[in-house]
Amino acid sequence: MDRLRRALAQVSGQALGPYQSAVVRIGFAGTWLFFLLREFPNRYELYGPDGPWSWQLAERLVAGNHAFTVLLWSASGWWFELVYGASVAASALLALGWRTRATSVLFMAGVLSLQNRSVFMGDGGDNVIHLMAVYLVLTRCAQVWSLDARRARLRGTATAGAAGPVLWGVLGAFLAYGAVSGRLSGGWTAVFAALWVGAALWWLVERYEPEGERRAALDVLANLLHNAGMLVIMAEVCLIYATAGWYKIQGSRWQDGTALYYPLRLDYFTPWPGLSGVLAGSGVVVMLLTYGTVAVQVAFPFTLFNRRVKNVLLAVMMLEHAGIAVLLGLPFFSLAMIAADAVFLPTGLLVWVGARAGAAAGAAARSRLPAPPFARSLGAPPPDPPPATAGGAPSASNAGEAG
Repeated sequence: MDRLRRALAQVSGQALGPYQSAVVRIGFAGTWLFFLLREFPNRYELYGPDGPWSWQLAERLVAGNHAFTVLLWSASGWWFELVYGASVAASALLALGWRTRATSVLFMAGVLSLQNRSVFMGDGGDNVIHLMAVYLVLTRCAQVWSLDARRARLRGTATAGAAGPVLWGVLGAFLAYGAVSGRLSGGWTAVFAALWVGAALWWLVERYEPEGERRAALDVLANLLHNAGMLVIMAEVCLIYATAGWYKIQGSRWQDGTALYYPLRLDYFTPWPGLSGVLAGSGVVVMLLTYGTVAVQVAFPFTLFNRRVKNVLLAVMMLEHAGIAVLLGLPFFSLAMIAADAVFLPTGLLVWVGARAGAAAGAAARSRLPAPPFARSLGAPPPDPPPATAGGAPSASNAGEAG
């Protein structure tokens, strides 16, 4: 019973996995951002009016499956450009961790709007981004490595400033327009209204009662939603690998160890024909890669309770996706899967990487600063600061700097 109480207190008392959720946020937002930027010249053919999936077909499909997409609110070109541009901006801001409660909702709306407009334009990576965009809304993914965390550290709260209320006011106006005009279905109206009301309530409580019982209750609720969202992300990753591995086992080409030979011989999947030809020319390499892929995917969900084995298989799977990006020319699929795998990365590794990256960034910033005049003229380091007084307080000459 005591163990159960401690577990409940931990789940409700803190948002677990802050570094993992930050990496997932940066990974998926960055992947979608890079994809949108790369396909910017082709955006009309992919998701716009020039695509093979016509406006009428999209309307019929959405009317049947009730999927969410704001691109069907208007057929005008300016509306498409606005939605595409907003998706690019939301991806960049979410990767930076700016006002993540709002930008995560914008990110989700952009992903769903574009992908549900042309359902046959995506691949497995797009499906993963589609799901994770929804899950990220539930998480507190800006606790570290974000502009929100920096604002909270400098100003005492992540909601400081007028940008948050202005942003949510604009989003509320769009929500009201969609609901009144009938462009939003009842279910999606309820979802977005709940998100909007929850964000408004959080802002009010944090602004006017930051230390009260209401704030504590909202923290508990936010922690529970975050931890549930992280659990769903982990379960989703395990489900992806388990189903992929067990479906592969049923295929005759995977059983005889030749499955990877065929994509290595297809022009569509060979950005480096020479390298693909060398690998496909070795039957032993093809067999090892084929059986190894199946073994790793089937075994990974069963290794989660053994940290060392899990970390080894996690590294192997990330290397496998990097190989897919290079050999088969599927960089965005690989980036999406690596971002999903990051939810299982050990905290110690992420803290170490973050510390090294911060130290490197600080060193680079200091190297760009001009040297003091006396250092440039004499080639000597600056003098030590004036000594403190006997009581330990700074002397009058440097009291302003200490403050």
